[in-house]
Amino acid sequence: MLLIVVSIGAAFTYAPTAQATIDAFEFKNDELRTRYQDLAAVLRCPKCQNQNIIDSDAGIAADLRQQVYRLLNEGYTDDEILDFMVARYGNFVLYEPPVNSLTYLLWYGPFVLLFLAGIVVFFLLRGNRSAAQAAQQINEDDRERLNKLLNKKSD
Repeated sequence: MLLIVVSIGAAFTYAPTAQATIDAFEFKNDELRTRYQDLAAVLRCPKCQNQNIIDSDAGIAADLRQQVYRLLNEGYTDDEILDFMVARYGNFVLYEPPVNSLTYLLWYGPFVLLFLAGIVVFFLLRGNRSAAQAAQQINEDDRERLNKLLNKKSD
């Protein structure tokens, strides 16, 4: 019985923990290190979707970090590296995809929705004002009729 309890306790206490991978890349100079960090910060992990490749522990993020490092050492420019990544993984790999016919809705959709909401609010407020004015007019008409009736009775 004691052996069962100890086994169950050991099963619950041993849980492999996820460890962040640390890339030990050697850079020729600080400029390459800065470029690497800047590029890795703007590239999104295809698996994680909410993390850049620096913050992600996914295997594909490690592969992307390795590719960025390799391309930097081969002399590619930042734009060439980004183009390489987009050609391989699509615009999704960028945190800020380019503005083109495929991404118009992504870039301009929120502004269109905000504009339409403003129009709806304008017409709702205008309609309420018209209703209030109509109610005021009805009240004035009722008062006028009431005053005529009262004046007739007093004559």
